[in-house]
Amino acid sequence: MPAANLEKFFHDGLRDALYAEKKALQALKKQARAARSPELKQAFETHRDETEGQIERLQQVFETIGKRASGKTCAALDGLAEEGEEILEEYKDSPALDAGLLGAAQAIEHYEIARYGTLAAWAKQLGNAEAERLLRETLAEEEKTDQLLTELAESTINAAAQQQAA
Repeated sequence: MPAANLEKFFHDGLRDALYAEKKALQALKKQARAARSPELKQAFETHRDETEGQIERLQQVFETIGKRASGKTCAALDGLAEEGEEILEEYKDSPALDAGLLGAAQAIEHYEIARYGTLAAWAKQLGNAEAERLLRETLAEEEKTDQLLTELAESTINAAAQQQAA
């Protein structure tokens, strides 16, 4: 087994990110179908499209290191996706469903923000400017999505869930 170094961590992190994006893509499709709020549904659909581009961008990053793009099971993302599934099942007939879906989506976004920030820093340290650029582009999209979800939660989704429960 080769010694663990930053290049290995970077490759493993890319594999983790690829798996995570594919898993997030599945979750976004389900969340978009289940969302009641038209604004939330649109946010999920928009980010679903962005996620497809993020997967392509990750494949380009793999090319910069001369490795085949392959995912590696990510227990963290599996757990976050499972939480989303539980919300879908437990709250499917609840007026609070959208608030739960939004919260589950933000948990995934926060994981991805942390992952992409780390990968971009590693790419920079390794002198891979192209990978860093691609990863920072995805990081910016993830941060923008997180901000949009926060704005939706604070402006309408959480209040609607609270009012309908009263």
